[in-house]
Amino acid sequence: MNTLSALNRREFVQTAATAALAGFGSARAAAAPRSKAPAGTGRHPAWVDVNVTLGRWPFRRLPFDETPALVGKLRQQGVTAAWAGTFDGVFHHDLAAANARLAEDCRRQGRGWLRPFGSVNPKLPGWKRDLQQCAEAHQMAGIRLHPTYHGYALDDAAFAQLLVLAGRHRLIVQIVADLEDERTQHPLARVPHANLQPLVPLLRAGTGARVVVLNWARSASLPLAKQLAEAGACLDIATVENVGGVDNLVRQLSVDRVVFGSHAPLFYFESAALKLQESALTAETSWAIRAGNAMRLLSPV
Repeated sequence: MNTLSALNRREFVQTAATAALAGFGSARAAAAPRSKAPAGTGRHPAWVDVNVTLGRWPFRRLPFDETPALVGKLRQQGVTAAWAGTFDGVFHHDLAAANARLAEDCRRQGRGWLRPFGSVNPKLPGWKRDLQQCAEAHQMAGIRLHPTYHGYALDDAAFAQLLVLAGRHRLIVQIVADLEDERTQHPLARVPHANLQPLVPLLRAGTGARVVVLNWARSASLPLAKQLAEAGACLDIATVENVGGVDNLVRQLSVDRVVFGSHAPLFYFESAALKLQESALTAETSWAIRAGNAMRLLSPV
Protein backbone atom coordinates (compact mmCIF):
# COMPACT_ATOMS: atom_id res chain seq x y z
CA MET A 1 0.00 0.00 0.00
CA ASN A 2 1.49 3.37 -1.00
CA THR A 3 1.47 6.41 1.30
CA LEU A 4 -1.36 8.16 -0.56
CA SER A 5 -3.58 5.08 -0.32
CA ALA A 6 -2.84 4.74 3.39
CA LEU A 7 -3.73 8.35 4.00
CA ASN A 8 -6.94 8.05 2.03
CA ARG A 9 -7.89 4.95 3.99
CA ARG A 10 -7.27 6.67 7.32
CA GLU A 11 -9.34 9.66 6.22
CA PHE A 12 -12.13 7.33 5.11
CA VAL A 13 -12.10 5.39 8.40
CA GLN A 14 -12.19 8.60 10.43
CA THR A 15 -15.07 10.05 8.40
CA ALA A 16 -17.07 6.82 8.46
CA ALA A 17 -16.50 6.33 12.20
CA THR A 18 -17.57 9.87 13.00
CA ALA A 19 -20.72 9.60 10.91
CA ALA A 20 -21.64 6.21 12.34
CA LEU A 21 -21.09 7.33 15.92
CA ALA A 22 -23.17 10.45 15.32
CA GLY A 23 -25.98 8.23 14.10
CA PHE A 24 -25.52 5.97 17.11
CA GLY A 25 -25.74 8.96 19.45
CA SER A 26 -28.91 10.22 17.78
CA ALA A 27 -30.54 6.81 17.96
CA ARG A 28 -29.58 6.44 21.62
CA ALA A 29 -31.02 9.86 22.44
CA ALA A 30 -34.25 9.08 20.59
CA ALA A 31 -34.61 5.80 22.46
CA ALA A 32 -33.91 7.29 25.90
CA PRO A 33 -37.57 7.91 26.90
CA ARG A 34 -38.44 4.27 26.11
CA SER A 35 -35.58 2.58 27.97
CA LYS A 36 -33.64 3.11 31.12
CA ALA A 37 -29.98 2.58 31.90
CA PRO A 38 -29.27 -0.15 34.45
CA ALA A 39 -30.08 0.79 38.04
CA GLY A 40 -27.69 3.33 39.47
CA THR A 41 -26.43 4.68 36.15
CA GLY A 42 -28.58 7.81 36.08
CA ARG A 43 -30.81 8.96 33.26
CA HIS A 44 -27.99 9.32 30.73
CA PRO A 45 -25.39 6.52 30.59
CA ALA A 46 -21.92 7.73 31.50
CA TRP A 47 -18.62 7.16 29.73
CA VAL A 48 -15.41 6.95 31.77
CA ASP A 49 -12.37 6.92 29.48
CA VAL A 50 -9.46 5.44 31.44
CA ASN A 51 -6.88 5.97 28.70
CA VAL A 52 -6.23 9.50 27.44
CA THR A 53 -2.94 11.40 27.35
CA LEU A 54 -2.27 15.14 27.49
CA GLY A 55 0.51 17.03 25.74
CA ARG A 56 2.43 16.71 22.49
CA TRP A 57 3.46 13.44 20.90
CA PRO A 58 7.07 14.18 19.89
CA PHE A 59 7.05 12.50 16.47
CA ARG A 60 4.06 14.18 14.82
CA ARG A 61 1.22 16.58 15.56
CA LEU A 62 -2.03 14.90 16.52
CA PRO A 63 -5.61 16.15 16.32
CA PHE A 64 -6.68 17.32 19.79
CA ASP A 65 -3.13 17.38 21.20
CA GLU A 66 -3.96 20.58 23.07
CA THR A 67 -5.84 19.96 26.31
CA PRO A 68 -8.82 22.30 25.74
CA ALA A 69 -9.42 20.74 22.33
CA LEU A 70 -9.20 17.19 23.69
CA VAL A 71 -11.51 17.99 26.60
CA GLY A 72 -14.02 19.57 24.23
CA LYS A 73 -13.90 16.57 21.92
CA LEU A 74 -14.44 14.05 24.72
CA ARG A 75 -17.25 16.06 26.30
CA GLN A 76 -18.91 16.32 22.89
CA GLN A 77 -18.85 12.52 22.65
CA GLY A 78 -20.53 12.16 26.05
CA VAL A 79 -17.50 11.32 28.18
CA THR A 80 -18.25 12.17 31.81
CA ALA A 81 -14.75 11.53 33.22
CA ALA A 82 -11.29 10.88 31.76
CA TRP A 83 -8.16 9.45 33.35
CA ALA A 84 -5.23 11.36 31.91
CA GLY A 85 -1.53 10.68 31.71
CA THR A 86 1.02 12.93 30.05
CA PHE A 87 3.43 12.42 27.16
CA ASP A 88 5.95 14.42 29.19
CA GLY A 89 5.91 11.57 31.68
CA VAL A 90 7.03 9.21 28.93
CA PHE A 91 9.87 11.25 27.45
CA HIS A 92 11.02 13.74 30.10
CA HIS A 93 13.63 12.93 32.72
CA ASP A 94 12.17 15.19 35.43
CA LEU A 95 8.99 13.30 36.23
CA ALA A 96 8.21 15.38 39.31
CA ALA A 97 7.89 18.48 37.12
CA ALA A 98 5.93 16.58 34.47
CA ASN A 99 3.48 15.34 37.11
CA ALA A 100 3.07 18.81 38.60
CA ARG A 101 2.22 20.21 35.15
CA LEU A 102 -0.23 17.37 34.57
CA ALA A 103 -1.99 18.00 37.86
CA GLU A 104 -2.25 21.73 37.13
CA ASP A 105 -3.46 21.14 33.57
CA CYS A 106 -6.21 18.81 34.82
CA ARG A 107 -7.19 21.31 37.51
CA ARG A 108 -7.45 24.21 35.07
CA GLN A 109 -9.08 22.37 32.19
CA GLY A 110 -11.41 19.99 33.97
CA ARG A 111 -11.26 19.77 37.75
CA GLY A 112 -12.96 16.56 38.82
CA TRP A 113 -13.57 15.64 35.18
CA LEU A 114 -9.94 15.09 34.16
CA ARG A 115 -8.30 12.73 36.66
CA PRO A 116 -4.48 13.01 36.52
CA PHE A 117 -2.41 9.82 36.55
CA GLY A 118 1.22 10.74 37.14
CA SER A 119 4.25 8.95 35.76
CA VAL A 120 6.70 7.02 37.93
CA ASN A 121 9.88 5.30 36.74
CA PRO A 122 11.20 2.82 39.34
CA LYS A 123 14.65 2.86 37.72
CA LEU A 124 15.19 6.57 38.43
CA PRO A 125 16.59 7.94 41.69
CA GLY A 126 13.82 9.48 43.77
CA TRP A 127 11.01 7.40 42.29
CA LYS A 128 9.54 6.73 45.73
CA ARG A 129 9.30 10.48 46.28
CA ASP A 130 7.59 10.86 42.89
CA LEU A 131 5.05 8.21 43.86
CA GLN A 132 4.44 9.85 47.23
CA GLN A 133 3.92 13.25 45.61
CA CYS A 134 1.37 11.76 43.21
CA ALA A 135 -0.56 10.33 46.14
CA GLU A 136 -0.21 13.12 48.70
CA ALA A 137 0.76 16.43 47.10
CA HIS A 138 -1.34 16.03 43.94
CA GLN A 139 -4.06 13.78 45.40
CA MET A 140 -4.03 11.59 42.30
CA ALA A 141 -6.17 8.49 42.00
CA GLY A 142 -3.37 6.56 40.34
CA ILE A 143 -0.14 6.44 38.40
CA ARG A 144 0.72 5.40 34.85
CA LEU A 145 3.79 3.29 34.06
CA HIS A 146 5.64 2.97 30.74
CA PRO A 147 8.06 0.07 31.28
CA THR A 148 9.18 -0.32 27.66
CA TYR A 149 9.87 3.40 27.23
CA HIS A 150 11.55 3.65 30.63
CA GLY A 151 13.68 0.58 30.09
CA TYR A 152 12.72 -2.02 32.68
CA ALA A 153 11.00 -5.39 32.69
CA LEU A 154 8.08 -6.42 34.86
CA ASP A 155 10.22 -9.02 36.64
CA ASP A 156 12.45 -6.22 37.97
CA ALA A 157 12.56 -6.14 41.79
CA ALA A 158 12.00 -2.37 41.77
CA PHE A 159 8.74 -2.81 39.87
CA ALA A 160 7.49 -5.32 42.43
CA GLN A 161 8.37 -2.86 45.19
CA LEU A 162 6.49 -0.11 43.33
CA LEU A 163 3.32 -2.22 43.22
CA VAL A 164 3.47 -2.74 46.98
CA LEU A 165 4.02 0.97 47.70
CA ALA A 166 1.24 1.95 45.30
CA GLY A 167 -1.08 -0.43 47.12
CA ARG A 168 -0.21 1.17 50.45
CA HIS A 169 -0.97 4.61 49.01
CA ARG A 170 -4.23 3.26 47.52
CA LEU A 171 -3.13 4.25 44.02
CA ILE A 172 -4.46 2.60 40.88
CA VAL A 173 -1.52 1.41 38.76
CA GLN A 174 -1.94 1.67 34.99
CA ILE A 175 0.65 -0.26 32.96
CA VAL A 176 1.00 0.80 29.33
CA ALA A 177 1.99 -2.20 27.24
CA ASP A 178 2.32 -0.20 24.00
CA LEU A 179 1.93 3.37 22.86
CA GLU A 180 2.41 3.19 19.11
CA ASP A 181 2.07 0.45 16.53
CA GLU A 182 5.56 -0.80 15.68
CA ARG A 183 4.83 -0.24 11.98
CA THR A 184 4.57 3.53 12.46
CA GLN A 185 7.39 4.04 14.97
CA HIS A 186 10.21 6.41 14.09
CA PRO A 187 13.23 4.34 12.93
CA LEU A 188 15.41 5.90 15.65
CA ALA A 189 12.85 5.25 18.40
CA ARG A 190 11.92 1.58 18.12
CA VAL A 191 10.20 0.35 21.28
CA PRO A 192 9.41 -3.35 21.83
CA HIS A 193 6.15 -4.79 23.08
CA ALA A 194 5.95 -5.23 26.84
CA ASN A 195 6.29 -8.73 28.23
CA LEU A 196 3.29 -8.93 30.55
CA GLN A 197 3.78 -12.54 31.68
CA PRO A 198 5.79 -11.62 34.83
CA LEU A 199 2.85 -9.52 36.01
CA VAL A 200 0.69 -12.62 36.60
CA PRO A 201 2.62 -14.09 39.58
CA LEU A 202 3.03 -10.62 41.10
CA LEU A 203 -0.72 -10.09 41.07
CA ARG A 204 -1.34 -13.57 42.43
CA ALA A 205 1.09 -12.84 45.26
CA GLY A 206 -1.19 -10.03 46.43
CA THR A 207 0.64 -6.70 46.27
CA GLY A 208 -2.49 -4.77 47.19
CA ALA A 209 -2.34 -2.68 44.01
CA ARG A 210 -5.31 -2.23 41.69
CA VAL A 211 -3.83 -2.75 38.22
CA VAL A 212 -5.16 -1.69 34.82
CA VAL A 213 -3.31 -2.81 31.68
CA LEU A 214 -3.62 -0.41 28.74
CA ASN A 215 -3.00 -1.04 25.02
CA TRP A 216 -2.23 -4.69 25.64
CA ALA A 217 -3.66 -6.52 22.62
CA ARG A 218 -0.49 -6.37 20.50
CA SER A 219 1.65 -7.46 23.47
CA ALA A 220 -0.38 -10.29 24.97
CA SER A 221 -2.32 -13.26 23.69
CA LEU A 222 -5.91 -13.78 24.78
CA PRO A 223 -4.90 -16.67 27.09
CA LEU A 224 -2.39 -14.36 28.82
CA ALA A 225 -5.04 -11.64 29.07
CA LYS A 226 -7.30 -14.19 30.75
CA GLN A 227 -4.54 -15.04 33.25
CA LEU A 228 -4.06 -11.35 34.02
CA ALA A 229 -7.79 -10.87 34.56
CA GLU A 230 -8.06 -13.96 36.76
CA ALA A 231 -5.13 -12.63 38.82
CA GLY A 232 -7.01 -9.37 39.38
CA ALA A 233 -6.01 -6.95 36.60
CA CYS A 234 -8.43 -4.95 34.47
CA LEU A 235 -7.77 -4.52 30.74
CA ASP A 236 -8.90 -1.72 28.43
CA ILE A 237 -10.31 -2.08 24.91
CA ALA A 238 -8.26 0.53 23.02
CA THR A 239 -6.22 -1.96 20.97
CA VAL A 240 -8.82 -4.75 20.77
CA GLU A 241 -9.57 -5.21 17.08
CA ASN A 242 -11.74 -7.34 14.77
CA VAL A 243 -15.52 -7.37 14.46
CA GLY A 244 -17.08 -8.39 17.75
CA GLY A 245 -13.71 -8.07 19.49
CA VAL A 246 -15.12 -6.62 22.70
CA ASP A 247 -17.92 -9.19 22.76
CA ASN A 248 -15.34 -11.97 22.40
CA LEU A 249 -13.18 -10.41 25.11
CA VAL A 250 -16.10 -10.30 27.52
CA ARG A 251 -16.84 -13.97 26.83
CA GLN A 252 -13.23 -14.91 27.58
CA LEU A 253 -12.76 -12.71 30.65
CA SER A 254 -15.03 -11.77 33.51
CA VAL A 255 -17.01 -8.70 32.44
CA ASP A 256 -15.88 -6.82 35.55
CA ARG A 257 -12.28 -6.93 34.24
CA VAL A 258 -12.90 -4.94 31.04
CA VAL A 259 -12.77 -1.13 31.01
CA PHE A 260 -13.28 1.52 28.35
CA GLY A 261 -10.15 3.24 27.05
CA SER A 262 -9.82 5.20 23.82
CA HIS A 263 -6.06 5.95 23.78
CA ALA A 264 -6.92 9.46 22.58
CA PRO A 265 -5.43 11.46 21.00
CA LEU A 266 -3.14 8.83 19.44
CA PHE A 267 -6.27 6.87 18.50
CA TYR A 268 -9.66 8.25 17.48
CA PHE A 269 -12.20 8.17 20.31
CA GLU A 270 -14.87 7.10 17.81
CA SER A 271 -12.96 3.89 17.11
CA ALA A 272 -13.24 2.75 20.73
CA ALA A 273 -16.88 3.78 21.03
CA LEU A 274 -17.84 1.89 17.87
CA LYS A 275 -16.31 -1.28 19.29
CA LEU A 276 -19.06 -1.27 21.90
CA GLN A 277 -21.75 -0.41 19.37
CA GLU A 278 -20.99 -3.30 17.04
CA SER A 279 -20.66 -5.87 19.84
CA ALA A 280 -23.69 -7.79 21.09
CA LEU A 281 -23.63 -6.52 24.67
CA THR A 282 -26.44 -6.35 27.19
CA ALA A 283 -27.23 -2.97 28.74
CA GLU A 284 -25.65 -4.11 32.01
CA THR A 285 -22.45 -5.30 30.31
CA SER A 286 -22.17 -2.12 28.23
CA TRP A 287 -22.62 0.01 31.35
CA ALA A 288 -19.97 -1.98 33.25
CA ILE A 289 -17.40 -1.45 30.48
CA ARG A 290 -18.28 2.18 29.77
CA ALA A 291 -18.22 3.37 33.36
CA GLY A 292 -19.18 0.93 36.10
CA ASN A 293 -15.89 -0.96 36.35
CA ALA A 294 -13.82 2.23 36.35
CA MET A 295 -16.00 3.72 39.06
CA ARG A 296 -15.56 0.56 41.11
CA LEU A 297 -11.78 0.86 40.80
CA LEU A 298 -11.95 4.39 42.16
CA SER A 299 -13.98 3.27 45.16
CA PRO A 300 -12.72 -0.16 46.23
CA VAL A 301 -14.48 -1.93 49.07
